[in-house]
Amino acid sequence: MDLGLKDRVYVVTGATRGLGNAAARELVADGAKVVITGRNEKSVADATSSLGPNAVGVAADNAEPEAAARLIAAAREHFGGFDGILVSVGGPAPGFVADNTDEQWQSAFESVFLGAVRLARAAAGELDAGGVIGFVLSGSVHEPIPGLTISNGLRPGLAGFAKSLADELGPRGIRVVGLLPARIDTDRVRELDGLSADPEATRAANESRIPLRRYGRPEEFGRTAAFLLSPAASYLTGVMVPVDGGMRHGF
Repeated sequence: MDLGLKDRVYVVTGATRGLGNAAARELVADGAKVVITGRNEKSVADATSSLGPNAVGVAADNAEPEAAARLIAAAREHFGGFDGILVSVGGPAPGFVADNTDEQWQSAFESVFLGAVRLARAAAGELDAGGVIGFVLSGSVHEPIPGLTISNGLRPGLAGFAKSLADELGPRGIRVVGLLPARIDTDRVRELDGLSADPEATRAANESRIPLRRYGRPEEFGRTAAFLLSPAASYLTGVMVPVDGGMRHGF
């Protein structure tokens, strides 16, 4: 199936590793061009090099107010266009209600929530019909995850913002989509499992609750993201798509 991605230009934030990197990799594999970001210059350079000539890297933090304008300008300068953005950020600090500090909440709000809102607003002002704005969220949009209180507080609100944005941008032909990963086998998920006394037992317990009985592979998430961002998904907007092996049991 031709997704129609050839020569389309996307910005993918938080793409030096994990889910953002998986999405960027699948976009490039299908012919798209990407501007990827990360906070560490060396990590950005390494990830860009691994993606090949159809990728450009920009060191940027989603929390920076000027990041959005810089990234869109980089897309136009290097590739001559801008067709969409996938907003992905590293997960906020883990912890329970009693553990997380005001500083952790503030930092996560700036990066996970307000940074994403700024990026989406800037993209909305620059995109034409056929453009797309995607958000990497979490299964916590529907069901809180124990030990991830900050994420549980911020992700559902961002999903609500995305849904409102879809309603507002739909008449202009611009789509807005969200992805809700659960246990995808990334460094972040392995780190979270590693917080337990027995990481292997924790993983086995999580897998037992997933109908497919395994963690997802990054490329499986990346292919879903590439499809949702592509013209092949041209009639999908305002949707939150679980990428979770069936872990969410509700409709």
